Amino acid sequence: MPTQRLPRTLVEAVRYFSDEDVCVQFVASLRWENGPVCPRCGSDAHYYLASRRVWKCRDCAKQYSVKVGTIFEDSPIKLDKWLCAIWLIANSKNGISSHELGRAIGVTQKSAWFMLQRIRLAMQTGTFERFDGTVEVDETFIGGKARNMHENVRKRKIVSGRGGADKTVVMGAKSRDGKVTATVVPDRNPATLDAFVRDHVAEGSNLYTDGLAGYRALADDYDHATVDHANVYVDGQVHTNGIENFWSLLKRGLHGTYISVEPFHLFRYIDERVFTFNHREADDLTRFATVVEMVAGRRLTWDQVTGRA
Repeated sequence: MPTQRLPRTLVEAVRYFSDEDVCVQFVASLRWENGPVCPRCGSDAHYYLASRRVWKCRDCAKQYSVKVGTIFEDSPIKLDKWLCAIWLIANSKNGISSHELGRAIGVTQKSAWFMLQRIRLAMQTGTFERFDGTVEVDETFIGGKARNMHENVRKRKIVSGRGGADKTVVMGAKSRDGKVTATVVPDRNPATLDAFVRDHVAEGSNLYTDGLAGYRALADDYDHATVDHANVYVDGQVHTNGIENFWSLLKRGLHGTYISVEPFHLFRYIDERVFTFNHREADDLTRFATVVEMVAGRRLTWDQVTGRA
């Protein structure tokens, strides 16, 4: 990372990254800790063509920019706008809409939406070590509210109020140490619940869930305790308030900022909220730099994001 003083606020970030050369060197320093490496042949022998802001490999003679093999690849948008967009989404409490981002950095809403989807890909945490200790597990439903639907739509979707009819199921786990993970699942069947818990929670952990019957089979491998929300929400140390708090934050962004999210894209918005929640104790620069460090190897094309590929 560059040695000069780095930005700590949005205003400082806009000024700092107004120079494209600074942007290139900043991304390169986070992507290649020991210097640029050719993405085609893996050689670290190179020289820099300053007029074009690209490196040329001495072994395969191919030229490459800092964008190649990242979420920025094939984007005509300059890095100053990309880095400001990353700063905004990484440090937003409730997310940022594509309309708002487009106005803020001077691109169309369509371009801003595509940029946000690419950045959310970079925010994916990837594989977690399984949580241990005390872990809360819960599921929630994401979808339109009946009171906001036209009467004909409500009848067609058979949505009468609260519940899971015609909604997407999301499961999550939160360690009492503070980390959370969440993902879209097909249903709330016992096999689905069992598979999620075993994938994300180490056997022998203290497992706290609600009273859903599908969790009962886990008692053989976990110290499983439940809280019946029909009667009480906290029973000593047994509760799911931590993961419920995450659901509240997730839905605040989905309903208040994004308004309408297609099920096809929902996992990307969940990845965004998981990242910001897990890095909530970090400062703005650290969250921003963490995302920039993860842009490599995560290219996303328009056909992929729209489901055409």
